[in-house]
Amino acid sequence: MIPEAIKHRDDTHAVVVVPVLKQARAARSAQADGAITTSRSPESRLEEAKGLALAIDLDVVNGSIVPISDPRPATLLGTGKIEEIRALLDEFNAGLVIVDHPLTPVQQRNLEKEWNAKVIDRTGLILEIFGRRASTKEGTLQVELAHLNYQKGRLVRSWTHLERQRGGAGFMGGPGETQIEADRRLLQERIIRLERELEQVVRTRQLHRAKRRKVPHPIVALVGYTNAGKSTLFNRITGAGVLAEDMLFATLDPTLRRMKLPHGRTVILSDTVGFISDLPTHLVAAFRATLEEVLEADLILHVRDLSDDDNQAQSADVMRILGDLGIGEAEGAERILEVWNKIDRLEPETHDAIVQKASTTENVIAVSAKSGEGVDRLMNEISRRLSGVLTETTITLPVDKLALLPWLYNHAIVDGREDNEDGTVTLDVRLTETEAAELERRMGHGPKPQREDWE
Repeated sequence: MIPEAIKHRDDTHAVVVVPVLKQARAARSAQADGAITTSRSPESRLEEAKGLALAIDLDVVNGSIVPISDPRPATLLGTGKIEEIRALLDEFNAGLVIVDHPLTPVQQRNLEKEWNAKVIDRTGLILEIFGRRASTKEGTLQVELAHLNYQKGRLVRSWTHLERQRGGAGFMGGPGETQIEADRRLLQERIIRLERELEQVVRTRQLHRAKRRKVPHPIVALVGYTNAGKSTLFNRITGAGVLAEDMLFATLDPTLRRMKLPHGRTVILSDTVGFISDLPTHLVAAFRATLEEVLEADLILHVRDLSDDDNQAQSADVMRILGDLGIGEAEGAERILEVWNKIDRLEPETHDAIVQKASTTENVIAVSAKSGEGVDRLMNEISRRLSGVLTETTITLPVDKLALLPWLYNHAIVDGREDNEDGTVTLDVRLTETEAAELERRMGHGPKPQREDWE
């Protein structure tokens, strides 16, 4: 019988447990002195786990780091630590334990029995956050699909309703499928339906991308660890009203806006979902259609939170996910511009050192999205980077401008030509921003340059 005190535990009160395996600690200590640390420290993992819990309005009453030398297959943790956490649950009247580590279905079930409380692992917690944040139809479908794939492996026989149903005809029917098999079949049917719906969403997104390719606007994508300040920077340079809070995964669905660069060129800026270490594979697969916006981008802004002591490890996690998407190191060096954000939070001496280092480091701009410091330099660098990007457009030359045809064939890539009955010529061309501006001038639509060097 469950005691009354446990029956009435508050499941909004959470205890956070961060298991640290012995081999992980050994790997950290084996790193050479002065080497860049890319593995997460236990303290930063604990703070991040607390932040994830706060993102869904949980009250974290206790958090602890648990060293594990010998992981138990049945419970992961040892009996002594299980007893210790049970005492904490009683002390704080907590009904939820968050384990910042993957748990097998059996481990999750056994720990729930030991503690008489709900237990969720890191994957379950991230799925819960994504479920609350999704606002568009695509986001909702992606999260539900990821959640169902996660739950499919969690159907363990722990409740009495998962017993075998009666099968066959008549009163004395033979054994039919178990309830757990029926539940798994229903889950699989729902997964298949969701995948079909998502296929339609993906086709629609591909059509939108195809339409954008026909418009001569390069795409700039913001990527970065969650809470690095992407949405704040997005709002700063576009004037959009995207939700931007000091919270993990404050925004989930991708947002696209047009913006003008200093020299007048229009680009499309895309704000994507924040990355995180150990991102569940279910989510990576489900959100692949969304993350493909990054693959289409002409320039990728990797936003880093320089005020976070763990930013090196966060950067490594982001680059790992970009690699999984197909953006290798060689390609990334040409397409990725690092944006060192939140320099306003640094001490004056550190701030000056970071700004100086960024100014002498290739592919790096230091900014404060909150105060606006360095944003003008960032915009100028984006404009410089995209000045040579080829854009597609369709132009029609009137009869009195047909003399421009040789210039076009010399300075642009002509993909298609149609000679019209009225004597005009329609061309599908690809050209750079500078060449586009010169074409506008020659067509009589733009200002004359200061010097004539196009002949």
